[in-house]
Amino acid sequence: MSHIHQELTSQPECWERAAVQAPAHRDALGRPGERIALVGCGTSLFMVQAVAALREAEGLGETDAFAASEFPAGRAYDRVIALTRSGTTTEVLNLLGALRGRVATTTITADPDTPVRQAADDVVVLDFADERSVVQTRFATTALTLLRAHLRLHTPQVVADARTALAAPLPEGLVDRTQFTFLGCGWAAGLAQEAALKMREASLSWTEAYPAMEYRHGPISISTTTTATWMFGPAPEGLAEQVGETGALWIESALDPLAELVRAQRLAVGVAAAKGLDPDRPRHLTRSVVLPTA
Repeated sequence: MSHIHQELTSQPECWERAAVQAPAHRDALGRPGERIALVGCGTSLFMVQAVAALREAEGLGETDAFAASEFPAGRAYDRVIALTRSGTTTEVLNLLGALRGRVATTTITADPDTPVRQAADDVVVLDFADERSVVQTRFATTALTLLRAHLRLHTPQVVADARTALAAPLPEGLVDRTQFTFLGCGWAAGLAQEAALKMREASLSWTEAYPAMEYRHGPISISTTTTATWMFGPAPEGLAEQVGETGALWIESALDPLAELVRAQRLAVGVAAAKGLDPDRPRHLTRSVVLPTA
């Protein structure tokens, strides 16, 4: 059994632990009204995009999300929160170093025994969600759960939905599709991007992701009888029918979008198995991007 399979199936328990931990980090995760920036790379970027959308939608303060390498140096924030599983990602460490003494910083990581402990003012450790697979699953969703709980948006139903996502069979014929598109609205748009990334990393699949309303503006042209279009959260009116007319397989669920991401992770592992690939060892990738210093 692959590491990723074991790790993704442990997510409900990890989410429960993170939700309990959230109140202890109330200040480090941002107070209501503060202007917050969240940063990350790869999977972490998509997680912080989701959090930024959630926080702003709740009226808790202006919240932006950036790739760590694209942080706008001249913009003022009350706190910058960085998400990094390894604690060694070069872009994150460089940014935290540049912000030292100028703005409060928080890092959420799986490994405290890394340079990130010295780089940030506050460190939140989710070591119980660390992973052996290069491909992230439970750490990213556990960090998102921590932040959802901090925003008072996590409920036990989310965990119940995750267990449903692990137990229910995937739609018939889905693994055999040749292309996968993931859609989401609001905070779920970031999760759709993450689902597509999982498919690329673990199974080398052709995948795309878009805000759902954007799908009609060109991308729907790729839909055909060999493709699948997967909606995270409620779909815009009429979109399911339009996609159905193309012959593509339309997938929509009543589960919480984060639980729906778990189903997409399962699909990535299933497609990898069908192709004879090792989902723990995606080509050209390592656990952390550490760049040589000049």
